Amino acid sequence: MILTLAFIAAASSGEKTMSKALLDTTVKTIDGEQKTLGSFAAKAFLVVNTASQCGYTPQYDGLEKLYEKYKAKGLVVIGFPSNDFGAQEPGSEKEIKEFCKVRYGVTFPLSSKVATKGAAKTPLYKYLTEETPAPMKGDIKWNFTKFLVNGKGEVLARFEPATEPMSAELTAAVEKALQ
Repeated sequence: MILTLAFIAAASSGEKTMSKALLDTTVKTIDGEQKTLGSFAAKAFLVVNTASQCGYTPQYDGLEKLYEKYKAKGLVVIGFPSNDFGAQEPGSEKEIKEFCKVRYGVTFPLSSKVATKGAAKTPLYKYLTEETPAPMKGDIKWNFTKFLVNGKGEVLARFEPATEPMSAELTAAVEKALQ
């Protein structure tokens, strides 16, 4: 079953670090269940903005393979469908979930549609694009931009859309993050 999430808000206090606040971010499943990113108890997360009508959409297959290969070691892949680029994610959450499951056999968690840019940008993407150090900092350029985050909530790497999920570069970064 695909777990579908929606970011609600980033929780933080004056004593918490931004990375801790990232893990404290409250999420809500499509069924109304609330969780924090940290509740996944992952050693590493791969956060990816996705779209079902994009030239990079076949990367869902690679993302699923990556998830299957490393989930027992602590990797959680989370897809964040977004209609921000070329209106390439026009479907409802139900349609997105069905598409991912039927077409690509996706079992990793998906969020409901989120904004990854502009005034409506979610707290997660605000942090990823504005609060991280260079060269990870900066606006998302297109669908399937990938951020590798460790279990402490620290952003380790950013991979642009053309980077395939099973590429040597990405898998080496995942393996290092899981050590």
